[in-house]
Amino acid sequence: MAALFLMSSGSKLTGSQEMVTNFEKWGLSGWLTIVGIGELVSAILYLIPRTSSLGVLLLSAHMGGAIVTHLCHGEPFVFQAVILVLVWVGNYLRNPEMLASFTK
Repeated sequence: MAALFLMSSGSKLTGSQEMVTNFEKWGLSGWLTIVGIGELVSAILYLIPRTSSLGVLLLSAHMGGAIVTHLCHGEPFVFQAVILVLVWVGNYLRNPEMLASFTK
């Protein structure tokens, strides 16, 4: 999962034509770099076992934003929803005590 987000953030930070076109279409052209940096930081936190719970929360917010963006523009959002579920399942399988960290 982290590799997916690292590649996605890389394409945002390098300004790939597909990302630039999509962000312009959604009215978010000025946010491409900021979203890319946020995604990169979230993916790195997700990778580190000690900070993976924070990474899950940040990636959840990121994917929630992606889902809302697609919904607002009448685009399919199933892929983003599946990725969101996989973020949680993947981290839980890697770090079962993840959910306990929310109660401390």
